[in-house]
Amino acid sequence: MMDAEKRAARGFYTLLRELYADRLPFNRVLGISVTSVDADGATMAFSMREDLIGNVFHRILHGGVISAVLDAVGGLTASASLVERAAGLPEEKVRQMFARVGTIDLRVDYLRPGRGDGFTAGGRIMRSGRKVAVVRMEMHNTADLLVAVGTGTYMVG
Repeated sequence: MMDAEKRAARGFYTLLRELYADRLPFNRVLGISVTSVDADGATMAFSMREDLIGNVFHRILHGGVISAVLDAVGGLTASASLVERAAGLPEEKVRQMFARVGTIDLRVDYLRPGRGDGFTAGGRIMRSGRKVAVVRMEMHNTADLLVAVGTGTYMVG
């Protein structure tokens, strides 16, 4: 990549980081922060809170929160896969491109209870085509135990 293309790509990644961490209301409710986003994938983190508990007896994370965070990191990863395509396009076309990203299908496998003070979720592109991207996601707790995995299919074109 040339320097101008690298600068443009960094700008797109910054835009995506701000969108997914600050501008999406439900992500703000969950307390998600974007810890990384680039061509290789994305990672997010959030802290355990009382209002995210799904089982009060065992004090474990609600399964819907797990699913929502995996979907969020999957959507961010799918969006990041568009950055190369966005290079050189007018800003309005880039906005339209990112606005089309949406979940088509999501599968979550819960592997162990969501216990911990905090959690990280990461996504990696399995395949990105002209219309659809497939992303593999994982969620770990602060002890680095794998809590859940997911596969998401996202509309990208």
